[in-house]
Amino acid sequence: MLNIDVETLCYIIAKAREFQAKEGVVIPEPFPDSPSENWAMQTLADHAGDQTLMEATAAIEALDEGEQAELVALMWLGRGDYTLEEWDVAVADAAAERSDHTPQYLLSHPEISFYLEEGMALHGFSCD
Repeated sequence: MLNIDVETLCYIIAKAREFQAKEGVVIPEPFPDSPSENWAMQTLADHAGDQTLMEATAAIEALDEGEQAELVALMWLGRGDYTLEEWDVAVADAAAERSDHTPQYLLSHPEISFYLEEGMALHGFSCD
């Protein structure tokens, strides 16, 4: 069950899409496995003054820890790391790996808006 407000989720998706669409956003590959690694902060450091990035970051930071874990799990679900039947496991895994850098971890993934939309669709929700 998805506990994040759909309107808030759609706002985060829109801001992430807007940020990722900007020219000059560089995402390193390969991606590290853990959100605790500081690669995301280093990647986004060049964009620290970007208003869209600040708005997306603030929206993610405004979520409580459980909602942030669900947001990470939703991304994982949307990119196929977990199935809908494994939702509780995905949320538990995301909560176990949670750090103060969750916004950076999420926003450093170039297809974050797509993954979140896919995860929402699996839960039966849409931003349309």
